[in-house]
Amino acid sequence: MKFVFLGGQGSGKSTQAKLLADYLNLPLVEMGQIFREKSQDNDEEGQAIRDRLAAGELVPDNIAVSTLQKKISNADFKEGYILDGYPRNAAQLEGLEPDIDKVFFVKVSDEEAIKRLSLRARADDSKEALRRRLQIYHEQTEPLLEKFNEEGKLITIEGERTIEEIHNDIRERVTNYEKQLDQK
Repeated sequence: MKFVFLGGQGSGKSTQAKLLADYLNLPLVEMGQIFREKSQDNDEEGQAIRDRLAAGELVPDNIAVSTLQKKISNADFKEGYILDGYPRNAAQLEGLEPDIDKVFFVKVSDEEAIKRLSLRARADDSKEALRRRLQIYHEQTEPLLEKFNEEGKLITIEGERTIEEIHNDIRERVTNYEKQLDQK
């Protein structure tokens, strides 16, 4: 099974992706964490990632696509995976495997997202960078939701609840999806 988690920064998508990966015993691909780690490299790619993250911008698409493809080509990902926060735009969507089962969109208001993000302290979380990333999210990632919806893959999850309530909702939807697959 291959699941994608999308939502604006601060939506809780990473928390929910990790919980579902643990529950289903599937590997978790955390693109944000991968990029933060790669930004420490002292090469051209590391510098490009550092510059983009500091400005609150997306990692260049060619780097994002190649990074994901390298990661999921590993044998550990053959049975499936949980993808956190990717794709972020149409160009990245083109590089995504077409056999994604479901896309969970964890929906929260910008106000709630900023409130949550203000509580976590990360070097790339300046107020300006946070606002810029939310703006990019609305402009570039939200339009992808319509495509996933048209394909029957989108599941919208109300994200302004407790972690447990959201996780239970997602687990129930995964169980229902598995039942549908078994009936085919």
